[in-house]
Amino acid sequence: MSPPVIELEQIHQAYGRVPVLRDVNLTLQPGEILGLLGVSGSGKSTLLRIIAGFVSPNQGRVKIAGQLAFGNGKVSIPIERRGLGMMFQDYALFPSMSVRDNVGYGIHRSANREERVQSLLELVQLNHLSDRKPGTLSGGQQQRVALVRALAPQPAALLLDEPFANLDGPMRHEVGSEIRRILKQRGTGAILVTHDRREALSLSDRVAVLGQKDGESGATVVQLDRPEVLYNHPHTREVAELTGPVCFVEAMAQGEFAESAVGRIPLQQPQLGQITAVIRPDAMQFRPAESGTFTIQDRQFLGPEFQVYASGEAGHFWAKASGEATLPGTRGHIEVVAPCATLTH
Repeated sequence: MSPPVIELEQIHQAYGRVPVLRDVNLTLQPGEILGLLGVSGSGKSTLLRIIAGFVSPNQGRVKIAGQLAFGNGKVSIPIERRGLGMMFQDYALFPSMSVRDNVGYGIHRSANREERVQSLLELVQLNHLSDRKPGTLSGGQQQRVALVRALAPQPAALLLDEPFANLDGPMRHEVGSEIRRILKQRGTGAILVTHDRREALSLSDRVAVLGQKDGESGATVVQLDRPEVLYNHPHTREVAELTGPVCFVEAMAQGEFAESAVGRIPLQQPQLGQITAVIRPDAMQFRPAESGTFTIQDRQFLGPEFQVYASGEAGHFWAKASGEATLPGTRGHIEVVAPCATLTH
């Protein structure tokens, strides 16, 4: 079995007396896309720079393809020998060079340089623009050039630092999906740093959420799992909030259900006692009724259905709704229609 492409063991990093990262342990498997998700300032980019070799951690070990790159306070493998490609949000293309020369920059000594450049440009369907300068391309096209330039030296893995930040919504999704397809096609692993939850959940095979644990300063991995597990079974409030819209409702668990101010809540796992139910908007249904205790204040159209914002004595919630039940001012009840995760006290 092949060793992990990247291994981080007990990484600690501080700037002066300010801890940034604490006891971070991570692995990137061959061909895997691993997302790093966290609030601004949680140390995501710092961790990427440690892997690349731009920053030496205060403590811990970094392994690349099974080889020790940093450990015992010493650099064993310098930046240029780690075999890692990098993509940045500003693309970092050479404006005076053609697309072809940008892609081939890192392999100028390769005997089959022209063939590899041509093959990579065909991969992203930009071979017809090979003589153009980067400044004449769209943002999405420039991002594709940056990708194949990073892939040209055949790196062990790619490190992607907010690579889609300069693209607008539709283009961001399109380019992100294409880059995932290309990485999977070539079997190249990648670590994707992003603060965009949709990006992290849709593009990654696994996601590591960086945050604080046990009240200690400095970020660590508070949960690492497949995107759907993070969304449906968050371990903490922080993970729940980072992975999507959510409401927290105090309730008394009585087995498979819990009683709360919004009514009965079905639970993913039977429990007893005081809990906090983690309820996503798509688990809540607004049903119109004259005697209802909630009133719609606002609504959003999400394609196949509406989502309404309703308020009442029990609080304010986003819930699914349909038809005329979405009009502001409509009174009704909110029912939790899907089993929910819980946080215990």
